[in-house]
Amino acid sequence: MSKPFALTLIVALISSVLLAAPVRKYDDKGAPPFKVLKEGENPPLDAYDNFVIGPKYVPAPERKKVEGVPEGKVEQFVIDSKETKLFNPGIARKEFGKVDPKNPKTLIVETHPIDYKRKISVYIPAPYKPGEDAPFLVIHDGPGGKPGADLLHVFDNLIAQKRIPPIIVIWVANGGGDAQGHERGKEYDNMNGDYAEYIETEVLPRVEKNYKVKLTKDPDGRAAMGNSSGGSAALIMAWFRTDLYHRVLTTSGTFVNQAWPFDEKYPDGAWGFHETLIPKEPKKPLRIFLSVGDADLLNPNVMRDDMHDWVEANHRMAKVLKAKGYEYQYLFCRGQGHSVGNAQAQFLPHALEWVWKGYGEKKGK
Repeated sequence: MSKPFALTLIVALISSVLLAAPVRKYDDKGAPPFKVLKEGENPPLDAYDNFVIGPKYVPAPERKKVEGVPEGKVEQFVIDSKETKLFNPGIARKEFGKVDPKNPKTLIVETHPIDYKRKISVYIPAPYKPGEDAPFLVIHDGPGGKPGADLLHVFDNLIAQKRIPPIIVIWVANGGGDAQGHERGKEYDNMNGDYAEYIETEVLPRVEKNYKVKLTKDPDGRAAMGNSSGGSAALIMAWFRTDLYHRVLTTSGTFVNQAWPFDEKYPDGAWGFHETLIPKEPKKPLRIFLSVGDADLLNPNVMRDDMHDWVEANHRMAKVLKAKGYEYQYLFCRGQGHSVGNAQAQFLPHALEWVWKGYGEKKGK
């Protein structure tokens, strides 16, 4: 092994150790009060509270195919950025960027325009009848291929058991890259209604046209779901366009300062949700599911603004949502890092059922 290569390897190993997120405990100082659940147990469906699950997980039985349960169909198409009005062209960067010496809350990043193609996958449930208004779920960071069979079984089974309405599910791929200076970051992390408008004007009409479905205009019948920045994007869509979305499901939500370029109106990015927006603004008609890993991300980049701790951010979200009287549920997943994969295998069917609970009841359906 050459000396330069050995030195590079040592530096990389040291850096990985330094950047590894510590394991946080549910009873750490400053954490919200939690209820600890038994192995394999999910919270009650009528609860608005904080719960600890794991570290051992029991995969949900809904993930398996059940004989006799009608299966929905999955279609897929592609949107070329050159054919859209919004987010055309996209952006990308060569380097991560440097902290702005005049403002430690933001980065100086050089970007260049790009064209890109975005895959869209659409699940149409077996009970859907053409012409009917359909409730639907938008999932961020859509697939490179088609959605996995386990997840499709979850939708088939929950719909057959009447635990969720017969929803159409729309997976939307991001525009590429991640964080500040990339198209994904521009779409997901900025505190405005632009991406909700993109979904509304560029994605949903194409879904309706391509597959002869009718997507509901009722915001109570619309949900957004995502992981990491896709999770914060789900809440950003609903927060800034409450006329369009009322239901939000997040895993390892990036409720931290990732917005770029700097916006004086929202100087803390999505960290501002729990810092100022939710506590100070009137309560909105939102139903919000949160989850985070006990070893989730902590300060993974050059910014040292004390606003890049995913566990702390989600803890703070739970506190302000509870204080404000929101319908929310928060899972602290032991033995899990970013994206809480093993925990999701257990709780996702529950989370979907919880998020959709109450749909149609207010209208006497």
